Amino acid sequence: MGCGRVGSTLARGLEDRNHTVSVIDHNAEAFRRLGPSFNGDKITGEGFDQAVLNKAGITRADAFAAVSSGDNSNIIAARVARETFGISNVVARIYDPGRAEVYQRLGITTVATVKWTADQVLRRLLPAGAEPTFRDPSGTIRLDQVSITESWIGHRTIDLQEQAKVRIAWIDRLGEGLLPTRESVLQEGDILHLVMREENAAAAYRVVQRGPQED
Repeated sequence: MGCGRVGSTLARGLEDRNHTVSVIDHNAEAFRRLGPSFNGDKITGEGFDQAVLNKAGITRADAFAAVSSGDNSNIIAARVARETFGISNVVARIYDPGRAEVYQRLGITTVATVKWTADQVLRRLLPAGAEPTFRDPSGTIRLDQVSITESWIGHRTIDLQEQAKVRIAWIDRLGEGLLPTRESVLQEGDILHLVMREENAAAAYRVVQRGPQED
């Protein structure tokens, strides 16, 4: 539900992955964003209207995304999809972070647009390590994006992991993702995605900045 910039991008992305997609929007002009190559159904109406949802084929759906520009419309549509039609995989876009947390606790997966955007900006404004890329709900584990320092170039990834007490989830190298092995060597320009415990973050960053300690 919703064929704005987010909804149209999502619909095309799903279709590119060989999924069958129906798009609902109360404004038929919005469907122009889908482009001429879109093969899915385009349904004009309100996404929380059961008749509209039926016309869109919700009884055959595996998932439902409510990504219109209105919090109320999104959450009502998400609840109808979940509670009336029994769709378990439901996601709602919510601008108000407080409301997003409430509905998350009710079992509706929410994407809090404002909070997510603010977090992304914070990570780019603050010094490295101040804000992780991801923190698990318990606050115990974090995922950080770290640029390799010169002192680590030419050293094995396993050495950094052991000395910093972190795990390298993957490495961005020359525009591609790389899963490290025990024999992998760090190269100039590498961007590391490090998984670590929250209480160990400060010490891990000190090791990254300090460089390796030889035995």
